Amino acid sequence: MTTRPKLLGISGSLRAGANSTAVLLALKAALAPKADLDVFTLNDVPLYNQDEDTQTPPAGAAALRAAIAAADGVIFTSPEYNYGTSGALKNAIDWGSRPYAKGALRGKPVLVVTSSPGSTGGIRAQAQVRESLSAAGGRVIDYPHLAIPGVADKIKDGVFVDEKTAGFLLGGVDALLAEIHLLARHKAG
Repeated sequence: MTTRPKLLGISGSLRAGANSTAVLLALKAALAPKADLDVFTLNDVPLYNQDEDTQTPPAGAAALRAAIAAADGVIFTSPEYNYGTSGALKNAIDWGSRPYAKGALRGKPVLVVTSSPGSTGGIRAQAQVRESLSAAGGRVIDYPHLAIPGVADKIKDGVFVDEKTAGFLLGGVDALLAEIHLLARHKAG
């Protein structure tokens, strides 16, 4: 790969000031020396409706698909709501998985990060997100589950203040980048 990897970060929370978005913004700052990370918010993506999934899908869904397709890899950050992922994130995966067997997520390297103000770091949402991404054809990175407990204490003013958390997440992103480079070599070779 001769160009800088282009990553897309998708936050599973619609809330202004969401922890999931803060994680992506802190990753963007930390990754600046080695990769570009664009953060995509899901506020304009409508609920998936097959009747609207035509040659001209709703603008928010089309923008999501285009952003996924343009990225070398995607980082999904999810909060944990009622022991699972957010409806917004599951909806994004549904839009990204269509059309069947040809969706923007098919073959795309993806990394899953969960976070929570609580002690589990959203770990219960991890399995749901990973399973949905696998079903969508994404190449889920084989890395220990990236879950951030007490997330509000680990990011301040857009940067990681907890070195252990930053190191763990950057290790996951390095695994994502390694998969991207492997795929690029495979396509070139």
